[in-house]
Parts: sequence; structure tokens; C-alpha cells
Amino acid sequence: MNDRETAFVIVTGMSGAGRSTAAKALEDLGWFVIDNLPPGLLFAMAEEAGRVKLAADKVAAVVDVRSLAFTTDLNAAIEELDGRGVAVRVVFLEASDEELVRRFENVRRPHPLQAEGRLVDGIARERGILREVRANADLVIDTSNLNVHELRGKIVAFFGGEDRPGLRVNVVSFGYKYGLPVDADLVVDCRFLPNPHWVPELRPMNGLAASVRDYVLNQAGAKELLDAYEEVVGIIAAGYTREGKSYATLAVGCTGGKHRSVAMAEQLGGRLRDRGGMEVQVSHRDVGRE
Repeated sequence: MNDRETAFVIVTGMSGAGRSTAAKALEDLGWFVIDNLPPGLLFAMAEEAGRVKLAADKVAAVVDVRSLAFTTDLNAAIEELDGRGVAVRVVFLEASDEELVRRFENVRRPHPLQAEGRLVDGIARERGILREVRANADLVIDTSNLNVHELRGKIVAFFGGEDRPGLRVNVVSFGYKYGLPVDADLVVDCRFLPNPHWVPELRPMNGLAASVRDYVLNQAGAKELLDAYEEVVGIIAAGYTREGKSYATLAVGCTGGKHRSVAMAEQLGGRLRDRGGMEVQVSHRDVGRE
């Protein structure tokens, strides 16, 4: 399944078996993914992907029984793709009836084919509709005993290849007086460092200016904080990767988000890039806000 010639992947299977998790894992690996695509539009999607020159082995579609005449349409669509020279691979996700019942009950949602019947009736009906699709699938993954991290790991193992990205880290500076970034996974507090705001010649500038950067980095504790946090982030990043987490936001804060946090965020971002194994972006949420 890691073959670079794979042009098109269809993700399908039982409702509640993890299609959305699989699709998100593919997106995190750089695939172009569209959810709930009617089978009749598969070739049109492949054709459009080719027109805009998307990578041939990076196109995937999630198809399920929400589309009417599912098996007939899907089989016909696959035949059309094959006939026009598009290599198709079908990934089928399934789980035991007991596990599917438990998952639907946990989210308190009906099965899409349940109608006025019981949950088990909807599951049984879906199994019947998908029997032929499962039989012809290139890859079947039973998620009954898998958590979301383990399922993501399997998708990465099948489709990641050697060029799969590492953890994507967004280092964002911010001002505490404007509130914490809501998506922060980790927070660094730089308010213990002397504030350049009280140095008249530095006040108009921000942490991107060399004079402000040098002032901040030369303060007692600045280098030690960077050294320690670089090591901490390295340990956490390795754990995130093992658990299938693809993104992390590291928030670096000072009072106004203009001087100390900006300089320290830039330095920390550069250090993490130099470590390798991570894709690092640095942004400054509150610069210019005052």
C-alpha cells in the first residue's frame, strides 16, 4: 500500500468503524481527502485532481452508505477509474457488532440505516449492503480493538512511507492580557524576564528587532529557559508522535505579547527546527495589537 504508483484510494466501511479517523490521518500525511463523496463523482474528482496537478498518490475519497445504490454505484465507479488508467485501492474499515453498538450508544446517535428499527437492525442492513465491497477491498482493517491512536498508526504504516512528516509544531507568541491561545498544548511564561517596555528606546519596537532580541536573551534565565524547554519539547514531541498526534501548539507568553514572548518564540522555533524531525512554524498573535 506504500507503492508510489497508487493514484487513488477509497476509504469505506461500516459506520462507526473509524472512517473519519482514517481520513484525518491521510490528511495529516499530506493527502487530498474529500468526505462523503457520492460514488458517481469519483472519476470527476480524480480528473479534477489531475487537472490541478495534485500528486497522483495523494488523492483519497471517503465513501459510505449515505449514498444511495451504494454498491452498484461504487463498483461502477471503480470500473470506470480502472478503465481510464487510474489505479484504485479500496480500504475497508470494520468492527464487531458489539463494538459498533457500544460506539453508537456512547455518542447517542442513531445508525444511518436504522430508520424506525433498532440499532442492530441498521448495522445488519449495512453489513449486507457492504458485503461485496468488503470482499473486493484491497485492505481490510478491523478496528474493534483499536483506539484512535492505534488506527492512525496503522494508516501511517500503510500510507506514510519514508516521506511522512513529523510532528507539526506551531510556536505562537501571545500577551497574557489578551488571554491564552485556546488551542495551546503547552505554555511558556516569559514574564519573569525584565520587560523591554520599560526601556524607552526599546518600547516602540517588538521582539523581532535585533536590539530587543539581544536585550531579552542576555537576561538572567533566558538561555536556561530555552535550553530546558527545548529538551522538554523534544521529549513531548516524541511521545506525541508515538500516540499519533500530528499537530502541537506551543504558546510563549509575556504581558503584552510584543517584546519578550516574540523574541523567545523566535529563538525556540529556530532551535526546534535545528533538532529536526519536526515541521515548525512561528507566528505572533498580538504584535501590533497595542
